Amino acid sequence: MAQLINILVVEDDNDINQLLCSIVEKSGYASQPAFSGTEALIYLEKQDWDMVLLDLMLPGMNGEEILSKITEQSNTPVLIISAKLEQQTKIDALRSGADDYITKPFDIDEVSARIDSHLRRYRRMQELPTKKELRYKNIVIDTEAKKVVVEGQSLAFTAREYNILVLLMSSPNKIFTKENLFENVWDEPFYGDDNTINVHMSNLRSKLSKASPGVEYIETIWGMGYRLKS
Repeated sequence: MAQLINILVVEDDNDINQLLCSIVEKSGYASQPAFSGTEALIYLEKQDWDMVLLDLMLPGMNGEEILSKITEQSNTPVLIISAKLEQQTKIDALRSGADDYITKPFDIDEVSARIDSHLRRYRRMQELPTKKELRYKNIVIDTEAKKVVVEGQSLAFTAREYNILVLLMSSPNKIFTKENLFENVWDEPFYGDDNTINVHMSNLRSKLSKASPGVEYIETIWGMGYRLKS
């Protein structure tokens, strides 16, 4: 019997929350509504979730604070669903660990497809490594615990950042084009918009740099892509 997929839906508008829960359940997953940031935090502390759908404008504790809490503690995929349309807000959310940003009003079929896509990609990346442990320079990844240690320090990565690093370390000599990275990690066709990849790659590099200043782990091969720096 397949394990049930549990998705936390954090949205203070009752009608929108019900609609999102309906989308989740029609896809065969279990939904749990939360109507404030405070309520969401209670559910996040109570159990692990396979995905979180998160509004930004919430009573009690805003979505940005909840996103920060999630990314500090887990690799759970987070899909922002917000009425905030500003480009900088989207970039900030992605830099802070969101895996996707969907604006309101949203298309029901698109939300359903994005949920399926992210869950499929997340499961695929979980199954990717054949080794229980990946090592490169002073980075050690425990692929079972999904734990990354650099210089003896445990680092917190978002699901996307973690999956990019695992992909690079699984084939340390390979140059990954942006298309390679996007189609493997996002599990979607790449249409040439590389801003999302740039944001996640910059975030990943920044976290590695803070843990081990002066060591360059990922190099950009101009006109080609990225690979681990030998």
